[in-house]
Amino acid sequence: MKDLVEIRWHGRGGQGAKTASLLLADAVFNTGKFVQAFPEYGPERMGAPITAYDRIGSERSTVHSNIYEPDFVAVVDPSLLEAVDCTAGLKEEGAIVINSPKDPEELRPLLKGYKGRVYTIDADKISKEELGKVFPNTPMLGAIVHVTKVIDEDDFIKDMQGSFAHKFASKPQVIEGNMKALKRSMEEVRG
Repeated sequence: MKDLVEIRWHGRGGQGAKTASLLLADAVFNTGKFVQAFPEYGPERMGAPITAYDRIGSERSTVHSNIYEPDFVAVVDPSLLEAVDCTAGLKEEGAIVINSPKDPEELRPLLKGYKGRVYTIDADKISKEELGKVFPNTPMLGAIVHVTKVIDEDDFIKDMQGSFAHKFASKPQVIEGNMKALKRSMEEVRG
């Protein structure tokens, strides 16, 4: 499939990497594309490394395995750069997006020789300022949309407004913070 885009998410249990991958899949599906989104983890507890995946294309994919050669990687917890080979199989014409206040070039030495594009976003800071707590998945979601271009940003924002309205129907005050976090991350991603 020539327009297939594969994204691998690295995070820790409880940080929302799985949720972010599912939200991205829902938004992209609503544009008429075919998607797969699934996590990989065992019986680990909160804080253990997890991996989640998105496979996006204009045709139905018959592949139902993990993603070993992703086009893009999202790293929700930067400590995983030293614990997990986050760049394993990452295509050099793709990119890695890392939750970090550091500049992309400061993190390159941790990327095991990866020569492709590197982006950073201070997802912890954005979520703390917009949501009052550290929920890095929402800003990481906005950053990955901005970098991958798998969905038009305006269409994505409209879709997420509806998704958050449904998800947080009993907590409408949370919707505004999440929307601000998404928009900020799309503007503040560096790379």
